[in-house]
Amino acid sequence: MQRLYYDYNSAEPLPAEILEVRILGDRAAVLLDKTIFYPEGGGQDADRGSINGVPLLDVKESAGAAGPEILHLTAASENLKPGPATLILDSRRRRDFTVQHSAQHLLSGTILRLTGKHTVSMHLGAEFNTIDVDTPELPADTLIRVEDAAADAVEADAPLLIHLCPPEDLTQFPLRKVPPRGEEVIRVVEISGYDFSPCCGTHCKSTGQIGILRILGSEKYKGMTRVTFIAGRRVLAENRVLRQNGETISRLLKVPVAETGAGVLALLERSAAQERELKALQEAAAEQKAQALLAKTAVPLKTPAGAPVREGAITETYDSNFDDILRTGRAAQKKTTAILLLASKTENKFAAFCSGKEVDLRPLLKTAMERRGGKGGGGAGFFQGVFESFTALESFLCDVI
Repeated sequence: MQRLYYDYNSAEPLPAEILEVRILGDRAAVLLDKTIFYPEGGGQDADRGSINGVPLLDVKESAGAAGPEILHLTAASENLKPGPATLILDSRRRRDFTVQHSAQHLLSGTILRLTGKHTVSMHLGAEFNTIDVDTPELPADTLIRVEDAAADAVEADAPLLIHLCPPEDLTQFPLRKVPPRGEEVIRVVEISGYDFSPCCGTHCKSTGQIGILRILGSEKYKGMTRVTFIAGRRVLAENRVLRQNGETISRLLKVPVAETGAGVLALLERSAAQERELKALQEAAAEQKAQALLAKTAVPLKTPAGAPVREGAITETYDSNFDDILRTGRAAQKKTTAILLLASKTENKFAAFCSGKEVDLRPLLKTAMERRGGKGGGGAGFFQGVFESFTALESFLCDVI
């Protein structure tokens, strides 16, 4: 089988031969005489495209009886049978992953050159990529230096060279990482003047084709530092989104785009001040409602057996939202040992409060609540519930008062 994927990156159809089709449930594994589709490996995802118009779902390399084979996984289709085939590569996706992979080599090599820290693992994702660097910390100013140095390398348009060992001698290359074992031929990717690394992935012809490399951030991860980055047109796409968002914020805040950060901070400060003022007003209103509530006469609260408890119950039903009712109940609870039973018409909820240490609200309310279809719970000094209708809530209140 001919592996053409290292040198083929075109959307033009390529003729091939289907040698075998293996049915795997509702999927098919297609074996070709040659392939332009890169199989998953080396941290790089598999190519996508189509065979005779049937979309590729995945491409994997497998150990066959006669040696390594590449399985092209698709949905089962009558269009797939031994004989002539037309291969079409999703070249845009391939170019994207090729750029990301070359950018990863450049980034890892640059970090090693500037800090002496090795990349332990990498992942190329559909939206962003990560590398895990063998150090607990990479300061922000160091990442800026790395990003600038990578930009210098991109502008230098350094060639990326492929070495096959053998015939070349592997020992002559200062490899950034240990090569895989058991391989007859080791493929070494060189970024001229910047990096040497064994790799089976697809790569650009020069650093200039990377376009730009952008570090998005870093975080601690298992004693190392995980660096997130993107490259090429992903940076362009992200810049468009950021620019659109920046212009929207600029227009709404009536500040220049360059000052949107300061404008958002000022808005948050004003919002926090208004929230504090609103909270103070709500607490004051709750105090007033609590005073009015405590002026009411307490009535006996029935136990499940029908006998009133010693503490009286002050009850009230409000049209306000439940959060306001909770504030009122908490404010009143501090000033009395009576049981407070407050209900919301709008939300069909109730809350009960009691600061008396000898009172447990649960046996007083739980059975009656569940009998009327209510749901809720709580502790000895606070209990709440909700009903499907206000009629059910009213029936519950009649049961306990």
